[in-house]
Amino acid sequence: MLRILFLVALFAVFTTVAIVYDAIPAEEIRVWGGKANDFKDSKGRVWHGGQNEKKDWGGWIEKLPRVAEVVQLTKDAEKLAKAEGYDKELFYAVSWAQFPDTVKMDLNTGKGMFNVTYLVGEHWSPNNRGFDIIIEDEIVEEEYVTPGNHEIDIIRYEGIEVKDKVMSLEFAGNPKTGAGDLNAMFSGIEVIPALAVDPKQKVTTTWGALKSERQNH
Repeated sequence: MLRILFLVALFAVFTTVAIVYDAIPAEEIRVWGGKANDFKDSKGRVWHGGQNEKKDWGGWIEKLPRVAEVVQLTKDAEKLAKAEGYDKELFYAVSWAQFPDTVKMDLNTGKGMFNVTYLVGEHWSPNNRGFDIIIEDEIVEEEYVTPGNHEIDIIRYEGIEVKDKVMSLEFAGNPKTGAGDLNAMFSGIEVIPALAVDPKQKVTTTWGALKSERQNH
């Protein structure tokens, strides 16, 4: 009898620990492309170097991305970055892959719902680089084309669900864009835990002011 009670108590403790572990809120994860070192921005937020693998927070998988950097932005791009709460330094460098290779990242977010922000600065193929943005094996941005020379994009995807505690991201060149450059890339990735949302409204995007202005011209 005592043995049975002990086993029941042990099972109850194990179940409680498992529930508490799963209930622990995930931390925010930020990654900046083209860098191995971490960066603390003007708001005190730490951006992990995207050229790392197998870190506590995650890292690149399968193939080390290439790097490139140009320290220049248009005045409008600098204003947009500031208005959105991001330091301009985040948009200078990129982690990229030469097509048909892709850039792949795994982030140890934990289970839950997340809002993901994609940051990029275009310095090499203005309005002529096309690829898909894939999160958790779903294309959240199909046939994306990067902005103009030394301009930036800030795109948000809300309500991304992670069931296995690891968020997978992939940036893959797509010939259907008609772009001359299919080398996918990112300058920054920001992942913030979010409240649960209706799965039917899982993916929404918020384009920066520069993107809206370009589309209206």
